[in-house]
Amino acid sequence: MTDRRIDSEVQRGHGDSADELLSRALIDQQQSAAVAMRVGGLALARQLTIIFHGRRDLSTINTYVALGEHGAGEELRPSELLRVPCYLDLAEAATRRDAEQLYREQASVLREALRAADTVLAVWWEPLRQLTASPVKVEHTGTTPDLPAQLLMPVALRAADRGMIVVAVCSARTLAAGAPPLGIACVQQEVSHVYPLTDDPERCLEDFFARAEDHAHHLADRLAHQEASVARFLELSED
Repeated sequence: MTDRRIDSEVQRGHGDSADELLSRALIDQQQSAAVAMRVGGLALARQLTIIFHGRRDLSTINTYVALGEHGAGEELRPSELLRVPCYLDLAEAATRRDAEQLYREQASVLREALRAADTVLAVWWEPLRQLTASPVKVEHTGTTPDLPAQLLMPVALRAADRGMIVVAVCSARTLAAGAPPLGIACVQQEVSHVYPLTDDPERCLEDFFARAEDHAHHLADRLAHQEASVARFLELSED
């Protein structure tokens, strides 16, 4: 994100400020601009900020989510920004008024997706603590190659004693097509799986632990096979 400054005021609720933001940030003559929207009152993350960053020269509008509350004139470090694959699409707008309406609708779709994911992730906290018999921490997280899908929000549940994290993920989609497919991803070392957002957390965790156990058995069998192969090879060099 070359220009990390949020150039506009932060949208508050459903007010008309969205029109002002769009007027200054998305339909002006600048090469780069950003619009921010607060998502407050969350059970787990407490406060998130959505940032739409447009580049006229690259013909892109990228979407980022940052933990906490951020507003006009504030600069964010790259490590504070999570890029999510949910994009504004205002190309069908015939007029400025149409663009404003599309912006409001699409930004609201992402806001509600974040609220839903945060609520479900909060519900997972207690079952995760009980079934892992481990303290569970809520922590800031960024993109990691171990995830089976892309992060939706920069918040994770971590059961450190089990080396396990649980995060909200999504699939790529333009916001004009509606809410992105959402899920909850469980990751433990080499094992990962995504469950539908609406699935029962206890059932999902029991399934994931079974998958992790199967993986451990397969890994142990493979190592034993490799050790036997090496032992036989070494026998060939004996006198």
